[in-house]
Amino acid sequence: MRKGPTPCSVISIDVGHRRIGLAGCDPLGITVKPLKPMKRGSLNEDLSTLKKHCETRKVQGLVIGIPFDESGGITQQALHCKNYGKKIARSLKLPIAWVNENSSTWEASQRYKIKNDRSGKLDSLVAVLLLEQWLREGPELKPIDISTPNDCR
Repeated sequence: MRKGPTPCSVISIDVGHRRIGLAGCDPLGITVKPLKPMKRGSLNEDLSTLKKHCETRKVQGLVIGIPFDESGGITQQALHCKNYGKKIARSLKLPIAWVNENSSTWEASQRYKIKNDRSGKLDSLVAVLLLEQWLREGPELKPIDISTPNDCR
């Protein structure tokens, strides 16, 4: 019996101050692929790019990484990611799931043997890890209006 959430086409987002890492999966949740990372722009520019990805891939939800600290506490970056995720989910009218991305950059750099990356490739590989984690563990996608900080795993 399947343990994770109901599979569907989703985009996972690793929110950074300069770049946004992206990854997507097929509607059955079998294959996860890194997508071209985005250079951060204005919210409207980011939304335009994300909307194109969502239309092309027939995306049904968003998975957003939240960087909690080692003890699971909220960090300033976690608040930034949460606010950004809510804004894009509302604008794109997509449900959302939050996943804990603590140590994900380190894990991706170790797994894919990448150091000192400024291209954004590592950011999208982090998004791959986030999406794989979500497919294994969930939580289910929820409309943004009922998502709470406790949704994060």
